[in-house]
Amino acid sequence: AMGLDYYAVLELDRGATADDIKKAYRKLALKYHPLKCTEPWGPKRFQQLAEAYDVLSDPMKKGIYDKFGEEGLKGGIPLEYASDNPWSVGYVFHNNPEKVFREFFGGDNPFAFFAEDGSEVLLPFGGLRGRGALRRDPPIVRDLYVSLEDLFHGCTKKIKISRRVMNEDGQTSTIRDKILTIDVQPGWKRGTRITFEKEGDQGPNIIPADITFVVQEKLHPRFKRIDNNLLYVANISLAKALTGCTLDVWTLDGRLLNIPINDIVDPKYYKMVPGEGMPLAQDPHSKGDLYIYFDILFPKRLSPEVKTLLKSIL
Repeated sequence: AMGLDYYAVLELDRGATADDIKKAYRKLALKYHPLKCTEPWGPKRFQQLAEAYDVLSDPMKKGIYDKFGEEGLKGGIPLEYASDNPWSVGYVFHNNPEKVFREFFGGDNPFAFFAEDGSEVLLPFGGLRGRGALRRDPPIVRDLYVSLEDLFHGCTKKIKISRRVMNEDGQTSTIRDKILTIDVQPGWKRGTRITFEKEGDQGPNIIPADITFVVQEKLHPRFKRIDNNLLYVANISLAKALTGCTLDVWTLDGRLLNIPINDIVDPKYYKMVPGEGMPLAQDPHSKGDLYIYFDILFPKRLSPEVKTLLKSIL
């Protein structure tokens, strides 16, 4: 619908925060839902609310609307303001207010309404569509960031989730917190998946979704992991690169390695230290290797005398 003032539709001021927008939509969508509102203009009002929330809840759409108004949102940004990736297609509401309603309330029964205390009051099992067949919500996938130290030793991660749980009466539901425990094993790699079955939101005719956590490695200040091996970059002077040195390297388990470098270190040289990498997941007593690469620090300038001396030596 052209000519909508999205803020006015949601009964908000232009300075409204994201939380204000959510609260306003929640309140008005429940009030004007076609199954609850008996006024003849209720469905139109419900669609206007869906379009307003669809725009204002999206930071990009909201930013364009706030700066360029509905004309810029639906017609495109003026060329003089366009960047390398201008808003040129224009916004068109998908005209599916029920979709917005379902997505906002987490995929539960779209015909659910909420009591004054925040509990969800559900219509009889199956809603107005009849009993129907059970459907399973799609799995919920979240990243689990773990440090290299924790992946080296293993650890326990406790994650609090909030999910909708059916009450004993079978007609209402509430949001409840639950702690999920993940025992991270030594040697786990990026991409390891841990699945908790049926820990998603509960609802009538719904098989709760599985929740899957995917291990991701946090960046480390000293090491980079490649498979079961660790890579370390040491900064050494040109003099040490040519004459040798001893490197001190602190391991992930807190040991100090003294590694002699007796070879001439050229830009392609590396030192491999066996058994000082990551534990193997299938056999934590075995470990990968440590690869040491070198960043050679060349002097900024040399005096003529030093240059002459170096020429005679080299």
